[in-house]
Amino acid sequence: MKETQFTASREREWARWDDWLGQSRGKGPLPFPPREIAHRFRELCRDLSLARDRNYSTPLVDRLQQCVLRVQQRIYGAQPRRRPVMLRFFLADFPALVRREWGFVVTAAILLLVPIGLYVWAAQQWPESVYLVLSGESAAQMETMYGPDNPVPGRERDASSDFTMLAYYIYNNVRIDFQVFAGGLLFGVGSIFFLVFNGLHIGAVAGHLTRLGYGDAFWGFVAGHSSFELLGAVLAGAAGLRIGHALVAPGTRTRGDALRAAARVAVHLLYGAAAMTACAALVEAFWSPQRALPSTLKYGVGIALWAAWILYFAFAGAGSRGERVRDAP
Repeated sequence: MKETQFTASREREWARWDDWLGQSRGKGPLPFPPREIAHRFRELCRDLSLARDRNYSTPLVDRLQQCVLRVQQRIYGAQPRRRPVMLRFFLADFPALVRREWGFVVTAAILLLVPIGLYVWAAQQWPESVYLVLSGESAAQMETMYGPDNPVPGRERDASSDFTMLAYYIYNNVRIDFQVFAGGLLFGVGSIFFLVFNGLHIGAVAGHLTRLGYGDAFWGFVAGHSSFELLGAVLAGAAGLRIGHALVAPGTRTRGDALRAAARVAVHLLYGAAAMTACAALVEAFWSPQRALPSTLKYGVGIALWAAWILYFAFAGAGSRGERVRDAP
């Protein structure tokens, strides 16, 4: 198409944009019905792209480029300033979503945390039971890592630098979160299995070390990052259970539609879980292994962090737009 033909076919629409931009601060009526603005703006952008690709005259390209920039500034600049999306998500949307999905969250918490508590108790009553979950090699490794003669609790004697351990902790935590989330695709059975299994494994380690008298080193090590790590796993598990529930009980939808709708909610839970998992790795790498810090300080910080998370999920973002995250198609 020649430039003259192109200009003639589109000039009327460009003129409507120009007239609107020429009004004082764009406060006059919109150049097109509100429902058409986005479509018309995309067409304007397409016109600029075509003019460039076809090597039309510089004045035409400059005119369209200026029009696109001014329309974009006018449309988006006219909207009230909003907090960054990520900040709004963590300050309001995320805790509001956790409250809305409380059924899956509580179920995941029970599946992970109850086995931990039960196995810590069981290990004191039946010490040999820990070998139902831990291999002899794994148990010996834990004893070395938290023994009184280890200068850096929670690590092997030949452990690398803090930054290398940070990468390892991120890998390990992400692996667990992925297991409990992706297991939801097996109609939720996989999420249930991995939540319970990881709870039993953590409980066996904690109970075994406590019985041996290494409890101060172990509990002092995990106190700081436990809230981040365990709650992150719980939320990843809740996301997996959300997926599994959609497959087991799709309601009036097809399983495919129910899965897509549930995924829109589950992925937001997973965003929050991923952030908590990253924070857990940072604390675990740089704070938890510090033997110079008194245990009472580590316990105090750990308790304070658990309390802060509980208050955050209970009250943050009350009545916020985060409550709008829906599973409707």
